[in-house]
This record gives sequence, structure tokens and C-alpha cells, in this order.
Amino acid sequence: MTAPDPTMEAITAAVMRGRGGDVAGARSDLEALWSEIGVRGDEFHRCTLAHYLADLYDDAAVALIWDVRALDAADALDDDRAQQHHASLQVAAFYPSLHLNLADNLRRLGSFPAAADHLDRAEERLSALPDDAYGEMIRSALTELRQAVAEHRTERLSSGPDS
Repeated sequence: MTAPDPTMEAITAAVMRGRGGDVAGARSDLEALWSEIGVRGDEFHRCTLAHYLADLYDDAAVALIWDVRALDAADALDDDRAQQHHASLQVAAFYPSLHLNLADNLRRLGSFPAAADHLDRAEERLSALPDDAYGEMIRSALTELRQAVAEHRTERLSSGPDS
């Protein structure tokens, strides 16, 4: 059993607050936690917080900043640290979603070649995903996003990472 992690508990509470409809409150909570953690804080906390915080912004440019922070934190993260939170976690499985989110933001900003590059990176790492509902959701979103990039569409997608 893992030890309690007050920071992860606070991140989870904020995410649930946002999913419950209080997006502004959730953003405020996560931004306050980010100030406590700092840009050099625990990689797992930074990755998780930034990944979820990005989804709380309608502005693709702001979401992109948080998604880049999540990817940077993942690059500094190892499985041992992730498994302190849950024994099943593998950092490699984070990357398809992280690159998918970056691709979606870049697409919404009209940067289609950069979006396609991140879709390629997500596809290269799909084998790290489990064959379950989560893995299927990421694979389906990638397919839909690839089509939207090919068609140069910039609207928010119903299956987007922040939907």
C-alpha cells in the first residue's frame, strides 16, 4: 500500500471539482497548488497537475502551455516515482495522451504540421497503452484528431482531451 500523498489528494479534489462544474474553482485550486509545487517540484505532481489543468482552459494557447509543462515533467519522471502513487503506473503509457493533447491544442491554433508531428509521436507510443476502455478512448480520439488535422479543422472536438 502506498503512503498518503496530500498533494495528489488535493489535485484529485480539484479535478473532481472541475468535473462537477466548478471549472473556475478547480483552475484556481490547481494554480495555487502549482505555486506550491513550483517548476522544479516533484515530477509526478507537476505532470499530473499540468495535464489536468490544461483541460480546464478553453483557450488553446493557454492549454498548450500547461500541456507542454506536463510533457516536460513526464520527461523527468521515472516509473519508480509514478509507482509510488500506484504500482501499475508506467510512464511510457502517459505519452500517447500527452502528445494527443498537444496535437489537439496545436490543431485548434491552426498549426497543422506541428499537430501532425505530435499525433505521430502519440501513435509511436500506443503500444504502451492497455487494451482497455482508456486505451480505446485514446486510440479513438487519435483517429478523430488525425482526420481533423487532415481537414484543417480548428473547432473543439467532442472527443477532444478536454471534452
